[in-house]
Amino acid sequence: MHYVDGFVLPVPRAKLDAYRALAQQAGEVWMEHGALQYWECVGDDVQPGKITSFPQAVQLKDDEVAVFSWIVYASRAERDRINALVMKDPRITCTKPEDMPFDGMRMFWGGFSGLVEMGACPPAST
Repeated sequence: MHYVDGFVLPVPRAKLDAYRALAQQAGEVWMEHGALQYWECVGDDVQPGKITSFPQAVQLKDDEVAVFSWIVYASRAERDRINALVMKDPRITCTKPEDMPFDGMRMFWGGFSGLVEMGACPPAST
């Protein structure tokens, strides 16, 4: 089974183009270092819930949109190896937190082991 890092974050609508440029560059770096897939998706049908929801989780403001992202790796070991390389890559490390086009304090993320996998993706390593 594959390993996936998932992220949810708020992005101001006015900074969506800047975020897209940052995400494009980040995706190129992750893929160059061995990630199998890199996805960045902007919320299109994301409603507040009664108990929990994407907007509630990131304390979404009226002028913001939720972004849902994930990176697919062959395994947890590959994810750890790739992320170590990415974190040393100057294309990633040169961005200062205050220059980011989103509020990183309201972003959340986690790593997930595959449970059910369907669709086109390269085979996972064993």
